[in-house]
Amino acid sequence: MSTNFFCKRVVSVSLTNVGLILEISKTQMHFLRNARLLFFRSFSSPKQHFFTVSYLINSCGLSQEKALSASRKVQFETPERADSVLAVLRDYGFTNTHISKAVGKYPLLLTADPEKTLLPKLEFFRSVGFSGPDIVSIVVSSPYILKRSLENQIIPNYNFLKSVVMMNENIVRAFISTFWFSVQNVPDTVAANIATLQEIGVPISNIRFLVKYLPNVVSQNREKFSTTVKKVIEMGFSPLRHSFLNAVQVSCQLTEFTFEHKMGVYRRWGLTDDEIMLMFRLDPICMRHSEKKISSVMDFLVNKMGWEPVAISRYPSVFARSLEQNVIPRCSVVKVLQMKGVVKKDLSLSILAYTEKNFVNRFVVKYEQDVPELLSVYKGKIGISDLIFASEEIRTKKEL
Repeated sequence: MSTNFFCKRVVSVSLTNVGLILEISKTQMHFLRNARLLFFRSFSSPKQHFFTVSYLINSCGLSQEKALSASRKVQFETPERADSVLAVLRDYGFTNTHISKAVGKYPLLLTADPEKTLLPKLEFFRSVGFSGPDIVSIVVSSPYILKRSLENQIIPNYNFLKSVVMMNENIVRAFISTFWFSVQNVPDTVAANIATLQEIGVPISNIRFLVKYLPNVVSQNREKFSTTVKKVIEMGFSPLRHSFLNAVQVSCQLTEFTFEHKMGVYRRWGLTDDEIMLMFRLDPICMRHSEKKISSVMDFLVNKMGWEPVAISRYPSVFARSLEQNVIPRCSVVKVLQMKGVVKKDLSLSILAYTEKNFVNRFVVKYEQDVPELLSVYKGKIGISDLIFASEEIRTKKEL
């Protein structure tokens, strides 16, 4: 009886396992069928896929990973069109590295018509005086420019920029940004906002700076831009100063909620609203730093260096500096010198503005006879706490 039961049990388990295997097989077959459909939707044939990936690797210099990624955006079975594109680019001074970068960013470049699409734009750039390296820089940084309309976008944008920033080298810098070719009617919007800035007396050099480096700011909706400019003036910024541009930039980029949140971060370190706004007027960019960066810098300067938050607020540019490479090494050196009584206690954070060479000469080389460990402190090989411990140990031995 037990044997019959065992046999029934085995048969039952076997049938269950078979059913499970069949179910798994169905699932796998369904997955494979879908994957196959997806594959053939992406590529007209496996041969086309293989050829595209191979060409991207061997002729364009892409890595296998990048070639596979690019092959999702472009497919072809024969090399003639792509070879013609590469030939045109090489005629204009593009190296293999340049081609690899441009194709990696915009794989469809390989399918462009060399005669109708590429040459007219490249010839236009050359005709207005762009050098070979200029043309290469523009295309490598923003290859999408070659798919834009020459008559409706490239020429109008060039003419507008020429009227504002004047020199070709500035236009090249602007063209390197994808912005000028990602939005329609940019010149009209920017021209209206430039007029707003001119009305309040912003120097033309500052307007050119905005157009050249911060086109996304000066291309804001006219009403929004005018409101922002008015608010920045009410905050006490002078349109004649460069800090006015930074304030406009920050005010355009940060929502009221985000601005208030950053105010709260600084408040937590004991700063009043008046002190925070004074800090903002000194350096508006201080509101763009992350909460983590602000807290890390304040924690080091307040809790480890003993600085008062108000004193730190007088040098808001400290938040733009690298904590590990600039703030910690320099403040540690100064702290050691203060402990030794070599420099005054109220030395300001202006020490962070020194060039590397000037700081080392003034605070490391100058005092290394008195404090031999200074260079090690500066390079992070010795911490301040280690130095304090060593000094106390020496003092204890002397007393004994």
